[in-house]
Amino acid sequence: MKIDIQRLQKQSGIIGTSEKILEVLGLIAQVAPVDISVLITGESGTGKEVMARAIHKHSKRSNILMVTVNCGAIPEGIIESELFGHKKGSFTGASEDRKGYFEQANKGTIFLDEIGEAPLGAQVKLLRVLETGEYMRVGESKVRYTDVRVLAATNKNLVELVKKNQFRQDLYYRLKTVRINIPSLRDRVEDINPLVERFALEFTRSNEILYRGFMPEAIRVMKQYDWPGNIRELKNFVEKIMVLEKGERITVDMVNRELNDVLLDSVSDNFQLPISINRSSEQAEIDIILRQLFLLRQDTELIRNLLAGDKENNMLEVNPMLSNDNMKVISPIPDSSMEVTEDGQPLIRDDAIGEILMKNLEKEAIIRTLRFYNNNRRKTAKSLGISERTLYRKIEDYNLEPKIKRNNG
Repeated sequence: MKIDIQRLQKQSGIIGTSEKILEVLGLIAQVAPVDISVLITGESGTGKEVMARAIHKHSKRSNILMVTVNCGAIPEGIIESELFGHKKGSFTGASEDRKGYFEQANKGTIFLDEIGEAPLGAQVKLLRVLETGEYMRVGESKVRYTDVRVLAATNKNLVELVKKNQFRQDLYYRLKTVRINIPSLRDRVEDINPLVERFALEFTRSNEILYRGFMPEAIRVMKQYDWPGNIRELKNFVEKIMVLEKGERITVDMVNRELNDVLLDSVSDNFQLPISINRSSEQAEIDIILRQLFLLRQDTELIRNLLAGDKENNMLEVNPMLSNDNMKVISPIPDSSMEVTEDGQPLIRDDAIGEILMKNLEKEAIIRTLRFYNNNRRKTAKSLGISERTLYRKIEDYNLEPKIKRNNG
């Protein structure tokens, strides 16, 4: 049975038109009608349960409710009882026979969320029920059978857990008959606008709040934020700003203010930040690049002065963590190696002051750093203190591709 992707997307509430989300929808359309297990992976908040429900809704078992089990929320001591049921009197508190989730899901689908949190003891029995459909209730010797389709999800790297003997390899291979990886929100930023619209409309309608929309500039700022909590964080952010700015059209200043609060919360334990966070993203990027250049110049002058003078006492004064024994391993550095620019020129020539533009500094820093790292964009972005996505955008904005050549020397 062929499933129409547009119909699937509409019925399951999966929002987005990005290439990566369309790939996911294509996989769901392929595997939903086929009675096989599926492992759904992705960061927390990407919507793995939504994808699982879409698979179930378009499967042959859709007429029976899907049973969802959060493996990470069940204490290790009772997870087997929750999954497979128990017999009356099998343990303290077992006052009657009880069906487990696998028995309740018979003829339907069971969704094992956070499967990476399942204890090893339960994993053995999970493997058995997946392979043969057999299980036993806790405290009972009778073998029972269930016919379920298993969908599982995790935000953990199961391969790494297998290497650490924290997850059974045989269970991993049994679960990942088909693997669907849900992209993070930062990898599908083009979907932020429709997601914001959906969340805002749903929230304002259910709470009778007037909705005037988001300004395009506000959405652009939101696209520059990484959203580590993914769609869940975006939804909470939209609902919060709707409440605080009730009835107003959401502007870039409103978004910046709320995002600054988010950043402050995330770095409240860090007493020193690389940039001032109450600046626009463009200003922040320029600040980072300029700071890299000037700090490098400053460090060069400091080391040069230390080497030229009483290097031992001066170095200890600058860094009291260094001991005399540490200093014995410091070798003199030739003065010529300390130049940070060509021909020993300062970072900004005196005759350029008053004429040079910030964008020229930024452009030069990007070009020279790319050359230094042999056009390795990941290393370049890390060195400049910006994201790879921002670096790609800057390269495009400044039309730098023809100007950057690999250093073959």
